Parts: sequence; structure tokens; C-alpha cells
Amino acid sequence: MIETDETILRPKRNKKEDPDSKTKRQPPHNVIQLNDDDHTVEYAVALCQKVFGYPAEKGVQIAAEAHITKRCILWTGPLEVAELKQEQIHSLGKDELVNHCMGCMTAILERAV
Repeated sequence: MIETDETILRPKRNKKEDPDSKTKRQPPHNVIQLNDDDHTVEYAVALCQKVFGYPAEKGVQIAAEAHITKRCILWTGPLEVAELKQEQIHSLGKDELVNHCMGCMTAILERAV
């Protein structure tokens, strides 16, 4: 085999890559809605539509699950996007249909398992 200038200049690669050189991915995170008595189902459905683009039917399912289990995973993905979604939820403000509502619905982040 005759070596050309291209093959001489190209460094040989080791078939085994250095494990430290691989890109390390962050684990996904869950955005979790906590249930409370200060927000209506209508508010929860609107939240799901505005923040996540879910249809009303999915918002009703999420509200029902949160009511029964006291929490519900709304979305799972990269930490940076999960933080943004949490901020969007918290920025929606109080439920105008509930007189004693003091503020936004609570959303927490947890590392997905």
C-alpha cells in the first residue's frame, strides 16, 4: 500500500476511546405538580395547556392523578428545560376562581429514576 500525504498526516486512532473523553449526560428530571386545595381543576388544566401544550383531556387526567396521589409527573427531560417549566408554572400566579388562593401551584423537580 502506498501512503499518500493524507494518510501520513491523519493521526491513527485507538479503537478503544478514553472513558474520560466521552460526553457525560445529565440525568433527566421530572417536573412534579403537588396537589393542594387552593387551585381548581380548571386552573390545573389551563396550566398543562399553557406550559406544556397538552390537550384539555390530558390536563384533566393529570389533575385527577394529582388529587388522588397528591402529586403527578407533568414532564420529564433535561434539567435546564425542567427548571424553565417550573419557573413558567410558578409565574402563572393565583387561581382567580378560589378566593383564598394565595399564589401559584407548587411544582418541584426531582431526578428521574
